[in-house]
Amino acid sequence: MPNESKQIHVIGIEASNAESFFDSKEKLILKAERVAGPKRFLDLFKIWVKKNNFLNLNHELISTDKLNDFISFLKKEEKETIVFSGGDPLWFGIGRLLIQNFPLSSLHFEPAPTSFQQAFSRIGKPWQDTHWISLHGRDPLPFEKAIKKLPSSLVVLTDPGRGGAKEVFQLIHSIGFENNYELWTFERLGYEDERILKITSIKDFPTNFDSLHLVILLKKLEPQIILEKLPLFGIDDSIFLQYSDCPGLLTKKEIRVQLLAELNLPKEGIIWEIGSGVGSIGLESLRISPNLKLVSIDKRIGSKNIIQENAIRLGVKPSLIIEGEALNILKEEKIEKNLLYPDRIILGGGGSNSHLIIEELLKRINRNCILVIPLISLKSLSKLESILKPKANKLSISHHQSYRGVTIGDDIRLSPLNPVFILKCEF
Repeated sequence: MPNESKQIHVIGIEASNAESFFDSKEKLILKAERVAGPKRFLDLFKIWVKKNNFLNLNHELISTDKLNDFISFLKKEEKETIVFSGGDPLWFGIGRLLIQNFPLSSLHFEPAPTSFQQAFSRIGKPWQDTHWISLHGRDPLPFEKAIKKLPSSLVVLTDPGRGGAKEVFQLIHSIGFENNYELWTFERLGYEDERILKITSIKDFPTNFDSLHLVILLKKLEPQIILEKLPLFGIDDSIFLQYSDCPGLLTKKEIRVQLLAELNLPKEGIIWEIGSGVGSIGLESLRISPNLKLVSIDKRIGSKNIIQENAIRLGVKPSLIIEGEALNILKEEKIEKNLLYPDRIILGGGGSNSHLIIEELLKRINRNCILVIPLISLKSLSKLESILKPKANKLSISHHQSYRGVTIGDDIRLSPLNPVFILKCEF
């Protein structure tokens, strides 16, 4: 039962259940002096009043569509007030603003199902593991961070002023995750003219798309990969299976392309990828030079399965995948003799042991071998450069900074990727 001593009753409402909802709150409504809510709810309320012949009902009706004006108006005079809110007023709703401006002792909240709960019910999907984020009046960067964690589903409250669902669609494409997620739009949930669409192309958006909508992104079980349509190299990040607990553990496409260029891949020979992560660089090397023999080494548990899956996705076959510490593998000579002397090496993820790994590598490097090391730390760069310079015939260092365009409404901003140093040694 509502607490009668509360001055402001904030009540969630479902548009599809408005008439019976008002009936159930008749006693509270008749006791109140003011009724507030979005215009769409006030219009429904007026219809209910007229239908029930409440001729003496002289409530003040206040729109909450302009929130700051509404709060200022509410503060002018204390009156028993009902505030109608869509769904749960404490979930990206008016509740937060009321709590900031009025004591809790004067507030009472009654939630209804949220719009996202209704949306999941419409498509018959469980939502207990979903994540959510609001783009309303916010920079898209938090959205990028949220989607890159690869949640099973992500609810997005859109900003109609920046294109609404279209902004989300453009963000997904600019980030390169269009193969990872389905995009669903839900317009006017609870109303007779509600509309639910699965969007696969910008052309799928109707011309009369309603500003009252939300978006749900659902992770695809398997990306639709057509080998013939993949580029020879520079494959989109979204094609690769990644670690669910560390989705950023992937060399981004822009840096990957540069590393492949630095490797100057031969038509035949042996290439080692140490600290291979999801195997992206080594596997793309096999697409460029199919006769190469690839040895992938990574210390993370589960890395072998991920690299094998990505090899299938790219249509290539590594010669050997080893899961374990690179230094131990090299010292204990766990690599077959026919793969023991590499012509090309890409070393990443060595961390504090990189210098020790290099010492072991120098014992096995073929003449004309090329070693390429991507680094993010100046300290590591200096340390490894001092070790390799006396041994290499040619040593070069380059710095690479890339940006990706991210749509903001009708404009574009540049989102930076992590800068990378590339240390290249030719022996």
